[in-house]
Amino acid sequence: MLLFFSFFSIISYDFKLKYDIIFINFRELIKLNYKGNEKGWVETIVGPMYAGKTEELIRRIKRMEYAHKNYIIFKPNIDDRYSDCEIVSHNKKAMKAIGIDHGSEIKRHLKKDVQAVVIDEVQFFDKSLVKYLKELADNGYRVICAGLDTDFRGLPFGPIGDIMAISESVTKLTAICSCCGEPATKTQRIINGKPAYYNDPIILVGEKESYEARCRNCHIVLTGSEEDDK
Repeated sequence: MLLFFSFFSIISYDFKLKYDIIFINFRELIKLNYKGNEKGWVETIVGPMYAGKTEELIRRIKRMEYAHKNYIIFKPNIDDRYSDCEIVSHNKKAMKAIGIDHGSEIKRHLKKDVQAVVIDEVQFFDKSLVKYLKELADNGYRVICAGLDTDFRGLPFGPIGDIMAISESVTKLTAICSCCGEPATKTQRIINGKPAYYNDPIILVGEKESYEARCRNCHIVLTGSEEDDK
């Protein structure tokens, strides 16, 4: 009886060892993606400033953690308002992120076990980002993006329109208008106490501008430029 038990234990161990080896080799041949051997998808969170986009992004990341999914977070280097190595919501929730300048840098940071790619403030990238997002989704990754849908003029911001077009899911959040309290869909830029001009640069790095969430009725963009009024 003891001899039979020992023999069975050896066979069980040998089978487990072989099974593990087969399993590891299979994992190397077929990339671990979000839903088995299927294509992924793109989901996008948009809205004006103070709408809770990064907070919603972090909420989805936390749900992935509960589901034991592996993810990686990216952010544009140009956005260093709160941190150069974290995504940070306006209520100070934060998560570690990798700063990049271009969408082509994403691939070099991917590891074999990554199942989801998260990118915050996508409006600051150029339109080539769309190609890389599509490539990620086609290769089985869940791609989650967040960013401003419109700039201070009320026009589509950077690549966001194209990203929304290729997304399977788009969540459009609203804020509260700082003037009238109605749902806000616009971002108001204020410089030296007055609304910005239409011809002002879209991105101001290091300037002392401020922003408010506004509804369509309260959103103001001055025509021309500041030089025209001098």
